[in-house]
Amino acid sequence: MNWAPYKKGFKAFLQLEKSLSAHSVEAYLRDIDKLTNYLESNEESLSPADISLQHLQSFMQCIGEMEMAPTSQARIISGIKSFFKYCLLEQICTVNPTTLLPSPKTRRKLPDVLSFEISCLYLDVGFIRVIGKGDKERLIPIGADAIKFIKIYKDTIRIHQSPAKNCEDILFLNNRGKGLSRVMIFYIIKDLILKSGIKKSISPHSFRHSFATHLVEGGADLRAVQEMLGHESITTTEIYTHINREYLRDTLDRFHPAFKK
Repeated sequence: MNWAPYKKGFKAFLQLEKSLSAHSVEAYLRDIDKLTNYLESNEESLSPADISLQHLQSFMQCIGEMEMAPTSQARIISGIKSFFKYCLLEQICTVNPTTLLPSPKTRRKLPDVLSFEISCLYLDVGFIRVIGKGDKERLIPIGADAIKFIKIYKDTIRIHQSPAKNCEDILFLNNRGKGLSRVMIFYIIKDLILKSGIKKSISPHSFRHSFATHLVEGGADLRAVQEMLGHESITTTEIYTHINREYLRDTLDRFHPAFKK
């Protein structure tokens, strides 16, 4: 059975509909290749619509006998499940054979090597835990958009990445499975700013500065801003009140008749 058209359509779906990176797309396609290679080795000439839960269970049993790590097995199952969801959307299949396909149990790691659940994310309550200067920890609230895209990244990209040793608890990884460096983050932002057409000089610190400025301009309590920025002294945060006062003065000068020059 020639699965090439199905794989081609799945690839386009991942690229255009899911907007996945080339690395992630190739990871998904390798998962499907493993399944089709298994079917060919067993002389099973089946289309995606012919695949049953039993076929997939036999395939996963074969994978398990290869002494593949449970995390790798789970990643393959994730890729196969995504493929059959695509088949349902395109009406290639009328039934999803992966619905009852279980993922292998993964061992819980010791505290010094944290689990894949990424221990600093508390997305159910809208907070993340960050470590600032001096290794000081604090909880930071994040918005609905950030939560949405973190979940998309975890479920469609991060799950296909293999973290390097002691990097299992890092959310964003580079191609070597390690955390992003400060320089890399700077280059990513620079590239995105260029693509967006913004003419200002923007650095990672610009986001922090803008965040605080917008809060103070909107009337936020300085103590709350101090906590979110991780400032030890309220006087450090008060720099943003000067920006706020300039903003207010400019507004008065421009729009209030008594202040117009």
